[in-house]
Amino acid sequence: MAGVLDSIQLIDGVAVEARVTMRAAIRAVQELVRGGFDPDSDPPRGIVDVPGGQLLLMPSAIEGLAGQKLATVAPGNPARGLERIQAVYVVLDGDTLAPVAIMDGTALTSLRTPAVSAAVLDATATPDASSLVVFGTGPQGLRHVEATAAVRDLRRVRIVGRDRAKAERASDAARAYVPHADVAVGGPDDVAGADLVVCASTATEPLFGAGLVSDRAAIVAVGSHEPDQRELPGTLLGRAQVIVETGRIARTEAGDVIMAVAEGHLSHDDVVPMARILDGRQPVRFDRPRVFKTCGMGWQDLAVARLALETGVAGAGGTD
Repeated sequence: MAGVLDSIQLIDGVAVEARVTMRAAIRAVQELVRGGFDPDSDPPRGIVDVPGGQLLLMPSAIEGLAGQKLATVAPGNPARGLERIQAVYVVLDGDTLAPVAIMDGTALTSLRTPAVSAAVLDATATPDASSLVVFGTGPQGLRHVEATAAVRDLRRVRIVGRDRAKAERASDAARAYVPHADVAVGGPDDVAGADLVVCASTATEPLFGAGLVSDRAAIVAVGSHEPDQRELPGTLLGRAQVIVETGRIARTEAGDVIMAVAEGHLSHDDVVPMARILDGRQPVRFDRPRVFKTCGMGWQDLAVARLALETGVAGAGGTD
């Protein structure tokens, strides 16, 4: 009998990037949800605390495939020169549950998270949105510049970080994604003129004041899946149209939402699942800020992993 690893594709990070462009990842997320997939049907993630941080177990099943991501969150890693979030991803046959591929889950995560953000921003940003402020100087901050540029013509980008040197390096790197834009290090006050704001930080308290945000702004907060951490002030969510992945996630993991509700600025009944925005059942409110709080879900990984697998079968790179 053949061993379980004999026929598995091994897809490294370079191959993930070669097989799936950011635009394709965004489209995969949009098409899956618009095709009737219900994010609320996804199994809950498992979170296990360990001495170095957390282990995250993220399963999902979509149209003939199943998948499982084992991700780790190690807060001390950036000081070691390592990524804060690392992962491996296993794709399984949907019927036999036999593993068919193992891929670099870190590369997958760095692609799918901004793709999900941009899938929603494509609906919630004004058509002429051109100015972006990003809080966060790590890989997610950079990839969100790339993803946002895939759905809007960016002319001005500001990168905000606590460490000026890191912000300078991130700004330099971001220019590769928006070569014709004015890219520089910025500060919280830049939110006042921004059409788009992305929070991809490790902050536990609000990054800027609610009064800086204009009604035309579309905002994404991706930094945390912890119920006691947030990047946005509760008063902002109180005046915004608030979009979440699912109501369950909003109640259990989305600290920005949970704390705004606890403070009396918002009700859980007010939040809108992203599926209702993407499939058009819920109108976008352009008369107020639009806030998308995302914590990450297993179906998002599988949507992009499936694309990487299918593209490889069609002849893209990777190691088999």
